[in-house]
Amino acid sequence: MGDFHHLAHVKEQAASRRTLWIVLGLTLFFTIVEVIGGIVSKSLALLSDSAHMISDVAALGLSLLAVQLASRRPNSRYTYGYLRFETIAALLNGLALCAISVGIFIEGARRFVTRPEIDYGIMLTIAVIGLIVNIVLTIVLSRSMKEENNLNIKSALWHFIGDLLSSIGVIVSAALIYFTGWHLFDPIISIIIGGIIFGGGAKIIRQSFRVLMESVPEGYELEEIRKDIAKVEGVLDVHEMHFWAISTDHNILTAHVFIRADIQPFCVILAINEILKDKYKIMHATIQTEHAQIHPHGEYGRQFLEDRKPREKELAGTT
Repeated sequence: MGDFHHLAHVKEQAASRRTLWIVLGLTLFFTIVEVIGGIVSKSLALLSDSAHMISDVAALGLSLLAVQLASRRPNSRYTYGYLRFETIAALLNGLALCAISVGIFIEGARRFVTRPEIDYGIMLTIAVIGLIVNIVLTIVLSRSMKEENNLNIKSALWHFIGDLLSSIGVIVSAALIYFTGWHLFDPIISIIIGGIIFGGGAKIIRQSFRVLMESVPEGYELEEIRKDIAKVEGVLDVHEMHFWAISTDHNILTAHVFIRADIQPFCVILAINEILKDKYKIMHATIQTEHAQIHPHGEYGRQFLEDRKPREKELAGTT
């Protein structure tokens, strides 16, 4: 008999899968065009932008794999299914972006010393095509975000915004060199593009790291949630509380609560779950009810009971 999960721990992302296939096809096509154009024109700005596009192809491939794995149901070994791979894919993508940007910085510095001949006509033509392609891809991904929230789609969207800025940078570089004859604009613009790529990669790494370290999801305050749980009738103390994300929009919370001996534990659990669901949209919570005199908690439990004595005496005196 299979293990029962009151939440499926799967993500059926039909819209994201369809969007990623469309974007991957367009990106792969233009990446090939841009690489050929960068080699022929000898433009570092164009090649640096194509390097970013290559990373986008790899990132989109990983994202598609993550979407596919996320649809697999949990089993006896992977009890949360394969949802976490979404974060792993994003982390790998972020690391690749940072590595590529470092390569662009190094090549840009080298070109301050050596100045190859550049075909600015090819460079400008491909950059304009790239600008149009990136505008289309950014719009497609933005619309997909309205249907399904996904860390991979978010990272891809940020990448293509970076690509959009990169294409603008290449066009500006070609125009400045054409009108001024100052060839240093090519490595300068390429280094700026590298900075954009590095910033995007660092942001993705930071977000992925937080999920993998099981930190409290962004937009939530743990102490605020703790205070709301403590307000539930019968709850005396909230401890051993953990709140983390398996993947985007799949948050998990666990907590232990000391409750009064005269209250029904099931009522407490029901009330807490309703607060978590209605106010915080937390659908997966595990609440354990306890009594400090029955369930040992070491020094913490002893201190709790000591702190309770004056209050109990006060209540006894008023009855």
